[in-house]
Amino acid sequence: MTPIGVIHTPFRQMRDTPIQPLGGQAVRGQIVLDPAYAEGLADVEGFSHLTLVYCFDRITQPALRVVPYMDTQERGIFATRAPKRPNRIGLSTVRLLGVQGGVLDICDVDMLDGTPLLDIKPFYPRYDNRHDARAGWLEQVAEPPVAQLRADDRFAR
Repeated sequence: MTPIGVIHTPFRQMRDTPIQPLGGQAVRGQIVLDPAYAEGLADVEGFSHLTLVYCFDRITQPALRVVPYMDTQERGIFATRAPKRPNRIGLSTVRLLGVQGGVLDICDVDMLDGTPLLDIKPFYPRYDNRHDARAGWLEQVAEPPVAQLRADDRFAR
């Protein structure tokens, strides 16, 4: 895969980065798209949210079992959203604030500055929301306030 652009955020270190877009609520960022892909942004300004597919490019040691942020018990990587994934693929839904040429202003960011962007997909509530969804082990965990949704050193490298 070849990145189509770069995501810029105020987060330089993993421990300061929100662990989900809600933890980065109101935090602004930008996507600078490679000019070769700018034509693909036609009609995107009509969407309020975009789902970004990106690379966890600073993860050097993937793991099949991790202790997730909101838990003390080790879990399988595929039952978490921890970044130490075998293929280092990240997924976040952000708010779109505006588009100027090949630059997208976004909000609710939870990725590191300089993150390589692989794809952009429009968020469509009718297809993307599931009202009958279950949350597995997370249903047993008391969720911290959104302001406390920050990564820690367990997820670094």
